[in-house]
Amino acid sequence: MKPTIDNLRTGKMRSFKAFILIAGIFFLASCGNKADQQQAANMPPPAYPVFKVISQTSTIKTDYPATLQGEQNIEIRPKIDGYIEKIYVDEGAVVKKGQLLFRINAPQYQQDVNNAAAAITSAEADVSTAELQVKKVKPLVEQDIVSKYELESAEYTLQTRKAALAQARANLANAKINLGYADVTSPVNGVVGTIPYRLGSLVSSTTTMPLTTVSSISNVFAYFSMNEKQLLDFSREYKGNTLEAKLKQLPAVTLILADGTEYPEKGRVETVAGQLNTETGSASFRAAFPNPLGLLRSGASAVVEIPVTVNDAIIIPQRSTYELQGKRFVYLVNDSNKVISTEIEVMPVAAGQYFVVTSGLKPGDNVVYESTYSLRDSTVIKPDVQPENKVYSLK
Repeated sequence: MKPTIDNLRTGKMRSFKAFILIAGIFFLASCGNKADQQQAANMPPPAYPVFKVISQTSTIKTDYPATLQGEQNIEIRPKIDGYIEKIYVDEGAVVKKGQLLFRINAPQYQQDVNNAAAAITSAEADVSTAELQVKKVKPLVEQDIVSKYELESAEYTLQTRKAALAQARANLANAKINLGYADVTSPVNGVVGTIPYRLGSLVSSTTTMPLTTVSSISNVFAYFSMNEKQLLDFSREYKGNTLEAKLKQLPAVTLILADGTEYPEKGRVETVAGQLNTETGSASFRAAFPNPLGLLRSGASAVVEIPVTVNDAIIIPQRSTYELQGKRFVYLVNDSNKVISTEIEVMPVAAGQYFVVTSGLKPGDNVVYESTYSLRDSTVIKPDVQPENKVYSLK
């Protein structure tokens, strides 16, 4: 069927109407974009909280993992061989110096005492006999009945018998001392550690494991380490010609317990090892803490917190910074209220929720309070200046 003239006219009309419709849609969309752009241009710049940088004195607290040890940790070992007959204490018990801990069954030492006592009786009899001999010979010598040699011989025999008696008495004293080792007592005030042996266990002076350990914990030592760089910083920071003099300049230190709480008693750093550990490259420090309530125990872990005061420091909240490729930045606001991404350098140790800035900022600079990735360089903002007490309220 061939198309007629009317059909051609109808097709052209339909195409023309479609073209008009599409053109109208593009026209309306163009008008809408221009309106949005006009509206965006007329909108005020967004408001952002801003604070003014100030310099102030701050205290930085450096944390060092530490291991706690009692002032004295004494291994209790038997001095004689025998079986454990009695255990008078339990693990964790608080004991006093001289308190009985164990009794060892060692009958051979009681027999040694009996033998030594019998030897004394025999030696005393020998001395008495020698004395009688001297008394008998002496008047005979005076009457020239016997020679002087007989008297001298009797006197020498008496001296020998007296020496044997002294030896016997010494043996008895030694036997009693050995027998006394059957009662094992605490050499110090402290806390009893684990007891690996039970009643009937055979023990001796050569046994590998001690009977127990008594820790004197009236004062507790916290041992921690500084690496070589930290030790050099410490040496430069504090005045003094010797390490001992520098240690005296250190302020009181705080102990953070395993549950994150702060130990109520302050401590002092007392000593530092004379040389670095060749394996770890660190130096060992010792801080002493009083332990009146016995809260601290040997073998526990904690953190020693050393405060360092920094004068005229520039301090900013951590929330005001962001990190990019290992570097730290802030959004600095210039006189035209444009934000500028500025790199800063901070001390490696944070002051709580704040950073101590060593370069990149100066007092009087304006910084965006809360860093956000939606900001871009040269963005104009409306500064909402925050009061100083709000910015540093958590410090």
